[in-house]
Amino acid sequence: MPPQPPQPQVRMNIKKFLNSFLGVFRIMQILFGAGLWVTIAAHKYEGSIHFVLFVAVLFWLLTLALFFLTLLDKQDLVPVLGGERWLCTNLAHDAAAAALYLPAIGVMIYKTDRYSFCNLELYKHSCLYKVYLTAAVFACLCCLAYLVSVIYGALRKCRGEQTVI
Repeated sequence: MPPQPPQPQVRMNIKKFLNSFLGVFRIMQILFGAGLWVTIAAHKYEGSIHFVLFVAVLFWLLTLALFFLTLLDKQDLVPVLGGERWLCTNLAHDAAAAALYLPAIGVMIYKTDRYSFCNLELYKHSCLYKVYLTAAVFACLCCLAYLVSVIYGALRKCRGEQTVI
């Protein structure tokens, strides 16, 4: 039996979400978060970088779940957090992500600064400076995307809106 094409209403909801402010920012959060944890995981890391990797992977997975639940309009299936509480759930997720990305940025800046000595042209050994610098930029972009989502969600909540789209 061939797969059935999506219903016109489902297709319209998907397009509506992908073109919405929150849909665009969820995609940015997913891409920046993936860039952060792939950058770190592809290289040798130690110590406090484990916290950054934990934050990046945790919120990348949670953001993916929120993205697909909202994209497929299945947020009503989530017990306790779905339905009319979905906007608050998204707001709490984004606030927690922004709050945990701030110390992650601090860790990445500290590590980048510690390895700044090997940014010289004559330094011949392998160095993690550029890796940590790239990860710090991705962490800042992630935090910024989550902060903008928090502000947007808070404004919508203050206006009394209940839906995410």
